[in-house]
Amino acid sequence: MNIKLFPLQKHGDDRGSLIALEEGINVPFTVRRVYYMYETQKGVRRGFHAHKDLKQLVIAVRGSCRFLLDDGQEQIELLLDNPAQGLLVEAMIWREMYDFSEDCVLMVLADALYDESDYIRDKQAFLELTKKP
Repeated sequence: MNIKLFPLQKHGDDRGSLIALEEGINVPFTVRRVYYMYETQKGVRRGFHAHKDLKQLVIAVRGSCRFLLDDGQEQIELLLDNPAQGLLVEAMIWREMYDFSEDCVLMVLADALYDESDYIRDKQAFLELTKKP
């Protein structure tokens, strides 16, 4: 599985920091939707789905959380804890997020509007779809 972490250029001085997200520069797609998760309770796992077509860039703008990514052939676990780094999650990648820090704010940029028909919410169905012949 080819996981891409995108560096996000940090600008700032003694007043604080700023990161600009720009299509074609550090966001590899046209952004159609932005959402964020926060106040996730201790011990809660989120995600438990894959997308048929959707691409997402995920940024821990505050705090941290862990990701389990699965393409049906291999699994990778990683910690997302740097607001100057984005995780690209391509289509057909099962994702689970867990171990959220108390202050975690996880922002997601997506290349399409919400479409329930794009979701695969059953892990066995996902594994069947990704099974190599």
